[in-house]
Amino acid sequence: MRLDHQIIKDMVEYGSSVLDLGCGDGELLSLLVKEKGVNAQGIEIDEQEIYKCVAKGLNVLHGDIDSGLHDYRDKSFDYVILNQSLQQVKHFETVFNDAVRVGRYVITGLPNFAYWRARLQLFFLGRAPVTPSLPYTWYDSPNVHFFSIYDFIDYCQKRNVAIERSAYLDANNRIFLFPNLLATTGIFLISK
Repeated sequence: MRLDHQIIKDMVEYGSSVLDLGCGDGELLSLLVKEKGVNAQGIEIDEQEIYKCVAKGLNVLHGDIDSGLHDYRDKSFDYVILNQSLQQVKHFETVFNDAVRVGRYVITGLPNFAYWRARLQLFFLGRAPVTPSLPYTWYDSPNVHFFSIYDFIDYCQKRNVAIERSAYLDANNRIFLFPNLLATTGIFLISK
């Protein structure tokens, strides 16, 4: 099991309702259904990924989360998950605001663009970094927003969004010291 999926699973209460935005092939959503008994729904833009979700028995809608969640009532889900998708949306604030409106809690996993290897590549090589959590070259990257763990924490504080829990990871381990420098990924449980 992927470490980020394990951490997210541990943040979700048994039997809750979950909306996974940008759910990909449904690996995380399927894990939550099997191990946490959640009432799950996903939204995904890639049709091939939707087929994989449906093959797993998941309820996934074809949609672009950038267009908003207008059809969802306030606090209609216990959890809204944005794992490795928030940095890829065009309208960051719209998606973020919709997520905290629709979910009692939001779990977001995001790559840390301030990871030490990324810093060194930019400084010494003068090139856009490629790291385990940022495996794309500059010209084929799906990432639109480039922020660090500290940037996200600051963003939440300025918008009065509470960070209930957080976890920081590198490729294989949890990171406890200097996460903005040493972690490739930050995972946050937030609420408004």
